[in-house]
Formats: sequence, structure tokens, C-alpha cells
Amino acid sequence: MPSSGMLQRNRFVRMVLISNVFSQLGIWVRNLAILFYVMEKTDGDALAVALISVAEYAPIFIFSLIGGVLADRWRPKKTIVWCELASALSVGIVLLVLDMGMWEAVFLATFCSAVLSQITQPSGMKLFKLHVPDEQAQAGMSLLQTLFSIFMILGPILGTFAYQTLGIRLSILLTGIAFLLSASAMVFIPPDNTTVVGERVMQTSVMRDMVDGIRYVAAKKVLVYLNLCFLAVGLGVGLISPLGIFLITERLGLPAQDLQWMTIPYGLGEIIGGIVTFRLAAKIAPQWFLMLGLVVNAAGIILSGLSTVLWLTMTAQFLIALLQPAIFIGNNALVMLHTDQAYIGRVAGIRTPLMTGSMVVMMSVSGIAAKTLPLEIIYGAAGICFLLGALIVLPLCEERLAAASR
Repeated sequence: MPSSGMLQRNRFVRMVLISNVFSQLGIWVRNLAILFYVMEKTDGDALAVALISVAEYAPIFIFSLIGGVLADRWRPKKTIVWCELASALSVGIVLLVLDMGMWEAVFLATFCSAVLSQITQPSGMKLFKLHVPDEQAQAGMSLLQTLFSIFMILGPILGTFAYQTLGIRLSILLTGIAFLLSASAMVFIPPDNTTVVGERVMQTSVMRDMVDGIRYVAAKKVLVYLNLCFLAVGLGVGLISPLGIFLITERLGLPAQDLQWMTIPYGLGEIIGGIVTFRLAAKIAPQWFLMLGLVVNAAGIILSGLSTVLWLTMTAQFLIALLQPAIFIGNNALVMLHTDQAYIGRVAGIRTPLMTGSMVVMMSVSGIAAKTLPLEIIYGAAGICFLLGALIVLPLCEERLAAASR
């Protein structure tokens, strides 16, 4: 089994982590700056604020599969570097348009970055498949998830500070610089293997690659289970995502401002969970990580809906966040282990809109559900979605046990 030291000495992993630090910094500064700027310009207009989410989520449905195909056809290192440079360029264009007095241009920054991320994300998974041994894949995913968890806490603080001290133009400029630094870090990873990619691009069309990707996923039992699992998880997450404030006001009877107390245990749980998962990644099979995360999240969500005391709700939120990294790390590691390198991009491109689409659908009906059903019933239903996901992937755990007993 690989040690954490071996993984951290991997030059590719170090450069990816550095690149993601700059990328996450740029994303959070941009997102918070745009949010505050739009609220300031529109006096808090709900429709204008909602358009930010549209600019962020719409490209997932439109470009995810196409982005996955392109990630499989293009050289992954070169693709990521050029996409980061394109993100920086789009930021520069936004600055020019802002100087012309068209404040609506800030939506363009979010939209362009969201489109490009549909190519960079599957390209990143492809690079992991190329440069990280299979036995280290889960530990590598754990490191990245820990980094994302840290930015879940630091990101809003940094983004708010940047906007309040620098304003919208310098915040956008800082975002562009961060993307340039992210691209610079990726330059230092090992070069792409050009032979296989070049041959396949000449022999196939984009449409044929899409069809081949769908057929590949449908023929792989493990990938079908994982996609259905994430579909169920998306339903559960979408159902309760807009309703967290009502845990405070209705179930606990506290003022809405006390929602901030929920972020403390959640953030701590995310960071601790990421670190613990990294330490255990070499010792526990990814399907068990995934199963444990789904079951504990289901229990935490149900407990959150039933609780009427603050300490119990905070404990439930901590447990949810503690095991949440296990869900994504276990799922991603299984995808890496059971997907051929040539199909990584398309597999990611198919999976992403499934989860995001189910989330958006349930988010659109959660408000209606909250008006007609008790909050504990809604949270119970969300918990059942996670348990359904656990049942879907249960055969993978049974197969692991059967293989170990032989």
C-alpha cells in the first residue's frame, strides 16, 4: 500500500495542488465579488441574483458531455493550461466592458468559466489516470477534496474581503491573475503522451465519440451503479439545499442570523473528514468509503430534520460534513479504477449533469414542498434518497467481500 509521503512526493500531485489553490482562490473571489456587485447594482433583486446561478449551472447541461468528449480527444495537460488562460482572457474582456459602463458583463465571467470547467474537470481526471497509480488514486482524490473543503471555509472570507477592500474591478483583476498562476503551475507537470490521442482524433468524429461514451457507460455495471447512486444523491441534496434556514427558524425557533452557527461544525467536519479520509485511503476500499458516507449522511440529514435543539442539529451537521468527502472520494476513485484512460472524459461528462440535473429539479420543487409538508418529512425524504444510493452501490461492496473471501 502506498504511503501519504509517496503521494506527496509525486511531482504531478504537487503541481495539481498548487494549481488548484490558485484556481479556487480565483473562483471564490470572482463568485463573491459578482454576488455582492449584482446585489449592489440591483438593490438585491432576486431575479438578478438568480441569473448568477443560471450562468453557473446552465453550461453543465449544455456543455458537459461535449466537454468530456473534447477532454478525451485533446491532450489533457495542454487543454487545462489553455482553458485556464482562456478564463483569464475572459476576465480581461469583462474588465474592458465594465469600463464601458456595462455592469451586466459580470455574468459573462461566470458563464465563460463554467463552460471551460466542463472541459478542465474531465481533463483533470484524465491526468490523474495517466500520472497517479491506481493504488494511489483514492489518496490523491482525498488530498484534492481536503483542499476544496478548506476553501469552503476560507473562500467566502477571502472573497468578501477582496470585494470590500478592492472593489469589483480589482477583484476581477485578481481573479484573472489567479487563473494565470494556475495555468503556470500546470506547465510544470509531465508532458502529454501525444501518440494515442492523435491517432484516435483522426479516426473518429465528435458525435461518434459521444455515442461510444454512452455505450461504454451503459455496458459497465460499476459505472451504471455509480451514476444511479449520484442521481439519488442529487435528488436528496436538491430537496433540502434551499431549506437550511428553516432548520433555524422553524425547528429551533431561533432568528435567521443564527444560521452562521451551522457553518462552524460543517466546515470543521469537511476539513477533518478530508484529512481522515486521506489517512485511511490506502487501507479502506473506495466502495466502503462510498457506502459509509451515504449511510452516515442519510442519518445526519434525518436527524437534522427531527432535531429541535441547537447542539443536536450542530452535531448532525458535523457528521454530514465529516463523511461527505468519503462519498465524492469513493465515487471518483471507483470511476478512476473502472474506466479506461481513453473514456475518462466522457464518463465524467455523463455523470456530472445527472447529479446536477436532479439537484436543480428538486431545488425547484423544494419551496412548494416546504409549504405543504412538515420540515421533518422533507428531510426524512432526502435521507431516504441517500439510503437509496447506498442500496444501489451495495452490490459493489458484496462483490468486494466475495473477492476477498476467495
